[in-house]
Amino acid sequence: MKVAEAVGRALHAAGVEQVFGVVGSGNFHLTNALLAAGARFVAARHEGGAATMADAYARVSGTPAAVSVHQGPGLTNALTGIAEAAKSRTPLLVLAAEVTRPTSNFYVDQEALARAVGAVPMRITSAEDAVGQACAAVRRALHERRTVVLNLPLEVQGLDAPEAALAQVSPPPPRPAVAPADAEVAALVRVLERAGRPVFVAGRGARSPGARDALEALAERCGALPATSAVARGLFHGNPWSLDVSGGFATPLAAELIGGADVIVGWGCALNMWTMRHGALIGADATVVQVDDDPSALGAHRDLHLGITGDVELTARHVLESFGGKREGLRTPDVAEAVATRGRWRDVPYEDTSTRDRIDPVTLSIALDDLLPAQRVVCIDSGNFMGHPSMFLSVPDEHGFCFTQAYQSIGLGLATTIGAALARPDRLPVAALGDGGALMGAADLDTVRRLGLPMVVVVYNDDAYGAEVHHFGPDGHPLDTVEFPPTDIAAVARGYGFEAVTVRTHADLKAVADWVAGPRSAPLLIDAKVVRDRGAWWLEEAFRGH
Repeated sequence: MKVAEAVGRALHAAGVEQVFGVVGSGNFHLTNALLAAGARFVAARHEGGAATMADAYARVSGTPAAVSVHQGPGLTNALTGIAEAAKSRTPLLVLAAEVTRPTSNFYVDQEALARAVGAVPMRITSAEDAVGQACAAVRRALHERRTVVLNLPLEVQGLDAPEAALAQVSPPPPRPAVAPADAEVAALVRVLERAGRPVFVAGRGARSPGARDALEALAERCGALPATSAVARGLFHGNPWSLDVSGGFATPLAAELIGGADVIVGWGCALNMWTMRHGALIGADATVVQVDDDPSALGAHRDLHLGITGDVELTARHVLESFGGKREGLRTPDVAEAVATRGRWRDVPYEDTSTRDRIDPVTLSIALDDLLPAQRVVCIDSGNFMGHPSMFLSVPDEHGFCFTQAYQSIGLGLATTIGAALARPDRLPVAALGDGGALMGAADLDTVRRLGLPMVVVVYNDDAYGAEVHHFGPDGHPLDTVEFPPTDIAAVARGYGFEAVTVRTHADLKAVADWVAGPRSAPLLIDAKVVRDRGAWWLEEAFRGH
């Protein structure tokens, strides 16, 4: 058995079941070994898409995934997707073939590239150690929640592996939950017992099994209102006190109540500039607490009155056990009525600026929310449009929303949706893209059709990079570099085998209703020509400080 085959089989035995990639000569044998061992492989049309598919699959499934790439250009093509995964601390394995001779056309310093985008570089160095090093990479990805680039030099891949190399391979144990210190739990109990207007903001670290129940029980006991960061949207779906998303996407009511809180607790949430609107949602008298099982995350984005190192669920349950009697806090009849009547963006009155040629993105999003099945997984690309599908398309839980925005790159949305769709085949995948991101990732429309995914792709098409248009246009700057002639994206999608509809008015959405009714034998792309005369409500916040 060659090292390439041994490593492939070891990775599958260590728990890597899903692999994405683009196969070339350098990763051919490794990828085939993974398939032979029982892994599922999805061939993307570009390595950048493959990396993002793997990222989204790992986020939504809660299991590790891998992306397999050729040496040199295969890795450099994938770097944007790897950077997003690394910034999001996604447990992801990048299997990168490698040449070590500087005279090779394929040579680049792959270890330096990995470090440059925040990933952890590792390397297979010998036939004797190959299997152990591969398993160590899986373990590090899982236990440290890191994106690991495992470099596999070609000359080592071709060596003979020891006969008993695979004898002891097994999946690594789960990452142990970090118990909070008793003194820190007691300090949080004191803070919450004094609180009159507490708010909980749950983030990525609260998307673990059991965390929702623990947080809701504690919030009810101390009278707190629950909210989430964007990446954890859906965590409190159905809770009558939920404020939905905190930050730039927040409803006026959510911003008012969070901004008026006297205690804000971030549960597995960084409380960064997006989630706290550059600090504008933190009142002058507010006590700020952060709970995270990674001590380096505490206070990384803002000053804290109390930082607690601990698992979200464990910490919430320990605090609940020590908390006194039930408090009213913010759970008053007036607040209950406000949340019930003004708690969602679709409850907020707006001016419909639709014309005969272009549809208002709010009108479009509300209509799609009503048309599409509730059991969905919504994935968002980046751009001026992004707040509309993020906040107007409801999701059933935290597994129904995948938000690959840590790097804020456009062009990742379609690949994100492919990964999420494979992780949740029981739900309708919905990709929400701008026209710029849709055209960047168009090659993987082929992947959607080839896999037979019953996907809805919604393109908010304003024929421009809208964020730049609305940021620079009001100051009179020329916009020729960010505006484009109209593109018939529906026609592009038909070329890939999609059903497609161009939407200019509400009446055009009947074709969407017909597709939903069945049989959904091909994926659907909606080329929505949206109004382009104004920036989104969150845009000013997004550009603040740039």
